[in-house]
Formats: sequence, C-alpha cells, structure tokens
Amino acid sequence: MTMLYVAYACLCLFVFAVGAVIGSFLNVVVYRLPRKINVAKGFSFCPACEHRLYPKDLIPLFSYLFLGGKCRYCKAKISPRYFLVETLAGAALLLFCIGFGLPAAILYFAVFSCLLCITLIDADTQEIPDSLNLAILICGVAAIWVQADVSLLSRFIGLFVISLPLFLISLIISGAFGMGDVKLMFAAGFLLGWQHALVAFFIALLLGGVYGVIVLATRKKGRKDHFAFGPCLAAGICVALLCGEEILRIYLATM
Repeated sequence: MTMLYVAYACLCLFVFAVGAVIGSFLNVVVYRLPRKINVAKGFSFCPACEHRLYPKDLIPLFSYLFLGGKCRYCKAKISPRYFLVETLAGAALLLFCIGFGLPAAILYFAVFSCLLCITLIDADTQEIPDSLNLAILICGVAAIWVQADVSLLSRFIGLFVISLPLFLISLIISGAFGMGDVKLMFAAGFLLGWQHALVAFFIALLLGGVYGVIVLATRKKGRKDHFAFGPCLAAGICVALLCGEEILRIYLATM
C-alpha cells in the first residue's frame, strides 16, 4: 500500500512538472505575441540585456529560485509573474487530471492556458491577439467530442448570444468593448454553449464592476478611462467551463 502512495505521489509530481514546463512556454507566448516575435523560433533571452538564456537558466521554478529572481548575466530583476505562471500551470494541470478524465483534463488545460495568456496580454496591452481567440475556437471544436452534453445547436447559438450584443454596443458606444472582447466571446460561446456563455458573461460583469469600483475608489483611473475587460471575461469563461452546470442548477433552484 505504501508503494502505491509513493507511486501516486511521483505521478502527481510528474504531472505538475509537465504543467510547469508548459507554463514556462506560456511566459514566452505572453512576452512575444504582443511584440510580433515568433514564439516557435529563436532562443530565449533576457528582456533586460537580451543575453541568450541557456537550459540551466530555464528550468521551471528552480532557475528563478536559484538565481534569486535575477538575471544570471545582467542581474536585472525577473518579474515574479514568471514563477507564478509556471506554478499556476503546474497546479492547474494536476487538478484537472485528478478531477476529470484525461481527455477532459487536456481540453480544460488547453483552454486554461489560452485564457491565462489572454489575461496577461490584455492586462499589459489592452489587446487580445486573434491567434488566442482562434485557439479557443479550436478548443470548442474539440469539445464537441469531449462534452457530449452540450448540443451543436447550443454551441452555434452561443457564437452570437454574447458576441453580437457586444459588437452592437461597441458600434453605438465608442470604446465600450474592444473587438478582441467580441471575438473572445464569439469563440467561447461555441466552446461553452449559449447557457454557459451567459453564465460566463454574468461573472465577467460582476468582476468588472468590482474592479471598476476599486479603481475609482483608489482614484487610479477616471470615469472615462478604460481598463482591460479581457481578464474578467477569461475568469468568467474558466468558471463557466468548470462549474457552469452547477451554477445554473443553483440559480434555477432559487427561482
């Protein structure tokens, strides 16, 4: 029995490590996509001194800790976000594998990875790359075989149930929503189906409202200033993907 526990612990550690490695790649995506740098070619480099980074500098989690959060070559501080993304990706993959079957775990982790990149890029630039929205849509196509309980009709309605109103609002009120937000909800609608897409957007509105109140209270932005709504949408999509059915069931039970 003890050997089984040891084997299970080793397997969990391996899955976490795989997720952390993927998280390291997600950091590359977040840095390179907005700068139009090919994410699949070229060597990794320090953003501060542009010195090439070698394998010993790129070990997920450990390199950051061993180097004290600084570049080995120029001693510039490395953002703790790199460490956090690797940790979060490792934990997410592990939890998905424990909580769901392997096909669902792979799908959910792929969606989570895309949403994490969208969150960080939109927070940095207030733009959502089309390639990431396309990746969400591809995940939606894959979900047809993984989530058989969501009908094709629901998915096709989901394409427009949120994205179309957002698009119309953006035409009427300049700057109300970015086209990246519209495209994200178009792709997420197919992934989630129309009912869960509504849940995702409702959660996003709640989070956006809370954030708006906080920034106004701290006077970091004025009433006419814009803030990235993509992170709120990403959080809503993630929650709806994992817990949408339970949220709907609780909501309907209170009606």
